[in-house]
Amino acid sequence: MKAVILSAGQGRRLLPYTAHQPKCMVPINGRPLLEWQLRSMLDTAVTEIVIVTGFMAQTVETFAAGLRMRGLAVRTLFNPFFAVSDNLASLYLACDELRDGGIILNGDTLFEPAVLHTLLREAKAPVNVTIDRKARYDDDDMKVQIDGLRLCAIGKTLAPEDTNGESIGMLYLMPDGAALMKSAMETVLRETDGFRRWYLSAVDMLAKNDFGAVAAVSIEGLGWSEVDCPADMTRAGSLVRGFAARQKKSRTASA
Repeated sequence: MKAVILSAGQGRRLLPYTAHQPKCMVPINGRPLLEWQLRSMLDTAVTEIVIVTGFMAQTVETFAAGLRMRGLAVRTLFNPFFAVSDNLASLYLACDELRDGGIILNGDTLFEPAVLHTLLREAKAPVNVTIDRKARYDDDDMKVQIDGLRLCAIGKTLAPEDTNGESIGMLYLMPDGAALMKSAMETVLRETDGFRRWYLSAVDMLAKNDFGAVAAVSIEGLGWSEVDCPADMTRAGSLVRGFAARQKKSRTASA
């Protein structure tokens, strides 16, 4: 299975950490954020990873070229429009990579391996959006409205009474879902501001116009974090310390 990681942006909201490096290369407890993502995909169904680069692409390309992770083939794909576009353009450039389905991952989402395992195990729809729930959602959360397992709407401007969870920045496409997403993205890209839209705009359009095309998979209780601003760094550090501790315990138990 293939995964596409969208890492083209600089991540200005994470300044000063991103002044001289892309967001995905910001160190979290001594390892780049990107490396933690890759480590969480080890020993899963994912065997090939494509990283969409943009800002300071050579930094990511050099890092990827030096990786030696057994069972994972990692390469990069440059988005030459990164400075004037948002992640819809990055994902559209990678459409052919996902023609047989696969994982879409935001470049700033940290997650424990159990998150990906849960998504792959429970995904049933053509397009599957990983969600979490909490007591209160703020303006920056990518909120979702669901009816049972069906995802009805997704966006930051959903009203509180319509909000049932938030997207964590990880999707799983079945092969038919990949075709649906490509078509939806082409529709959004034809709009006046389409180049500057998030790819979740296409997911929202699918959810509203194609009944049953999009479902939510909840990973409540599992560890993940968005690394979007300096305030997120402390939580991210605690999260990966937990990853390392569990991996060490697992290795000890199997020895």
